[in-house]
Amino acid sequence: MRVLYVYCHPLADSFHAGIRAEALAALEAAGHEVDLLDLYAEGFDPVLSAEGRRDYHDEAVNQRGLEPYIARLRAAEGLVIQFPTWSFGPPAMLKGFIDRMFMPGVGFDISDPARMKPLLTHIRSVAGIVTYGRPWWYAFWMGDPPRKIVMRYLWWYTGWKARRRYHALYHLNVATSDQRAGFIEKVKAGMARL
Repeated sequence: MRVLYVYCHPLADSFHAGIRAEALAALEAAGHEVDLLDLYAEGFDPVLSAEGRRDYHDEAVNQRGLEPYIARLRAAEGLVIQFPTWSFGPPAMLKGFIDRMFMPGVGFDISDPARMKPLLTHIRSVAGIVTYGRPWWYAFWMGDPPRKIVMRYLWWYTGWKARRRYHALYHLNVATSDQRAGFIEKVKAGMARL
């Protein structure tokens, strides 16, 4: 399977970087073709400019400047999103990626605004790898937006057909080395079964 692995963390020496290394190795060992899209390393511009918003619904021009990223998304059969939770949501970089990439003509057909249709139906698997600084019950109380983004929002773009997986490590701020290692093992197993 061709997997687009969208990674969002600014620090090269973070715990997330360690998770990513193990997850990528597990995907490759399972025979997947992996395209790593490191948003910070590639300098992705998450800002939807005034012109970008004005042209958002015009499919003749709304993809301008994003063509290489769109080609990578369209080539994917699997989508993995890895990020930390900040203020009970994804980092602004990832939110901007979603805002800019999942647009009319790429993520959905809006020719009939009352009945939008998903266009990423070629994606057969969606997975999230997410850490939280707070405990699970606090994220639950806040509505757990990261889980909903992966398990509901991104899933819709596949026509509700993709397999979904969500790997979450809650309360990272106080997690022991054994808990961190255990989470990495769960992620590796999940990537092997993608």
